[in-house]
Amino acid sequence: MKKTIAIILTALLITSFTACGNTGSDNGQTSDSSVSSGNIEVSSDESTDSSGNSKSGESSEKSGQTFEDIFGENSSAPKTDSSTAPSEESSAQNSENKQRHQRFDQSGQMPQMPDQSGQQPPEMPDQSGQMPQMPEQSGQMPQMPEQSGNVSESSAPEFDTTDIFSSRDLTQTADTSSAKTIQASNNKTETITEEGVYIITGTATDFTVRVEASKEAKVQLVLDGLNVTNSDFPVIYVVSADKCFVTTAGTENNISVTGTFRSDGDTNTDAVIFSKDDLVLNGTGTIKINSSANGISGKDDVKITGGTYKITTVKDSIEANDSISVYDGSIEISTQKDGFHSENDDDDTKGYIYIRSGSFKITAKSDAVQATTLLRIDGGTFELNSAEGLEATYVQINDGNISINASDDGINASTKSRSYGTPTIEFNGGNTKIVMGQGDTDAVDANGNIIVNGGTIDITATVSSFDYDGTAQYNGGTIIINGTQVDSIPQSMMGGGRMGGMGGRGNMGGFDRGNMMR
Repeated sequence: MKKTIAIILTALLITSFTACGNTGSDNGQTSDSSVSSGNIEVSSDESTDSSGNSKSGESSEKSGQTFEDIFGENSSAPKTDSSTAPSEESSAQNSENKQRHQRFDQSGQMPQMPDQSGQQPPEMPDQSGQMPQMPEQSGQMPQMPEQSGNVSESSAPEFDTTDIFSSRDLTQTADTSSAKTIQASNNKTETITEEGVYIITGTATDFTVRVEASKEAKVQLVLDGLNVTNSDFPVIYVVSADKCFVTTAGTENNISVTGTFRSDGDTNTDAVIFSKDDLVLNGTGTIKINSSANGISGKDDVKITGGTYKITTVKDSIEANDSISVYDGSIEISTQKDGFHSENDDDDTKGYIYIRSGSFKITAKSDAVQATTLLRIDGGTFELNSAEGLEATYVQINDGNISINASDDGINASTKSRSYGTPTIEFNGGNTKIVMGQGDTDAVDANGNIIVNGGTIDITATVSSFDYDGTAQYNGGTIIINGTQVDSIPQSMMGGGRMGGMGGRGNMGGFDRGNMMR
């Protein structure tokens, strides 16, 4: 503050000295004067007549200049004539004042002087080091989105079920008024090349129905008491068509392949029903399938909208590259691999499984139901006995009655697809009961997040009830662990065994309590 006062006083003194020294006489002569001080230069050019009246007069004020601007970089004081020059001591003081004026004052601002308009010049940066109208400096970096240190938040994937099933997909009986009948016979391949409805009936060995129609053709095969056992090739083989329907006509049908499948050129035909194009299974009857490899295999989409299926296989019972969708039906599976399996080796954005309703009894050595992207259950009754019950990148349970007995993970979400981001298990409704076997097992295991919005989850586990690498959100519904209802999602088991929540897996697993508590 003292330095500031000294600067101002010095500027006023210089102004006074210069003004006095350069004032014209009263004899009417013209006088030129220039007054400079600090950041101010005032120039006047005034002419008077003999009576002392002013003929013309102009004044200007220039601001924002330093001594260097006015007098040159090496100047140390205003240039005046000898009659008005200050003393040596005053010159030294002016030199010091010049240096002070070149610096910011204690407030961090240059001294503000009026400009030509009589207004204050634009403001200089304040003590925060920022220009006016900028956010006040807080000493912090600009705020970035808050980071929790957890796996990124997940949201329910958009999935429209409106157009999955066509009206013909859902029609359980075929119009056979113009149908052609094909009688099964031994060691024969019956080739269908035209769109239409075909009734397949009879008993035979090594009999194949081969569909090789145009890409616009819809072919419907009505199985009516068909009993075929093949040694190495599919009973139904769809090479090409827009869509092939396999419809049961209220009867029981038994089809099987007992030996090692042989290929068809570059095609590895490894299922009793094998289709390269869309496949729909429906009807009012039953198909029993036995296979030394896969049961039903579709290289595009597979849909089941009705009928009864009893499938026993060494490999996957029902598999598809792009999707499996079930509207309704009764399905009983016994397999040494997966019950349902949807996966496209060339495109990991495909491979979803959607189940609207139905009855499912699956005994599987590996997974009962495995999808690559989304596994969504909107209803149905499930009795699953397997190593893992349900598995996908995103598992969403909206309704249904699900009973799982598992020896590894009851429900598992892991990264199988890049298209669904963080692996997530989401409960929105239904009743899910999980009974876990002994060993290193998890009832609900997500390599990402767990979200519980509704429904009832009843877990019996000797080791771990919930395990997740991201966050757990408990927003609604009921959770029962080993007979005890809980109000949060633990990071591991309750009621005995390895207590992850008490230090076994790291002090409750590092979850966000705010998201977990109801």
